[in-house]
Amino acid sequence: MIATYNKAVDSILKLDAIPALLMRVFLAPVFIIAGYNKMQFSNPDLAVIEQIMADPNVVEWFGNSEWGLGLPYAEVLANAAAWTEFFGGWLLLIGLATRLVSIPLMFTMIVAATTVHLEQGWYAVAPTNPDTSSAKVFSWLGFESADESLANSVEASKRLTRIRDIVEENGNTEWLYETGNVVVLNNGIEFASTYFIMLLALFFVGPGRYVSLDYWLFTDDIKKQPDTQS
Repeated sequence: MIATYNKAVDSILKLDAIPALLMRVFLAPVFIIAGYNKMQFSNPDLAVIEQIMADPNVVEWFGNSEWGLGLPYAEVLANAAAWTEFFGGWLLLIGLATRLVSIPLMFTMIVAATTVHLEQGWYAVAPTNPDTSSAKVFSWLGFESADESLANSVEASKRLTRIRDIVEENGNTEWLYETGNVVVLNNGIEFASTYFIMLLALFFVGPGRYVSLDYWLFTDDIKKQPDTQS
């Protein structure tokens, strides 16, 4: 039975490119559009070199300590973030320099999580039912912060119910809800952390054999060993 199991696992591992490819395809558009929105591509009056520079409003947000991130060297960091996300996203998509580009992208996720989202806790969208919140598991384990999260779910539910009541009283709910329901945006570190974990996985497992330029350009020795991870 053990031999059969091991043989089955070996066969499955030959398909290990699939999860690597899916992670790359999932992450690439996220980073490409994030970098795009930090630049000035939408302004056709600017020269090309100016279009790929960070938007002055983004630079100001990076540097302003009152309503922004309050980071030093705002112009340098804003451009570094924009280029890393935009060009790094395209590299992820085609699987070129995947491990290398994952490093600065992970760093941008750490900065985003700690400077923008950390104060809002974990969830990107606030749970409004404590019985189905994943925080309940950590509450069972005795984490006080999880209890606070469950209490917040109750309060978020009250506010969301009130919002829906106001909308039903004063708006065309059929039209307003046609493309999706309303939620309480929490803006926590959930997405940044998830992206970081996926990038970390790509750093260790690679871009995937057969489905990346890295494999075809830089792994001649590995291609001779089909059971070895690229």
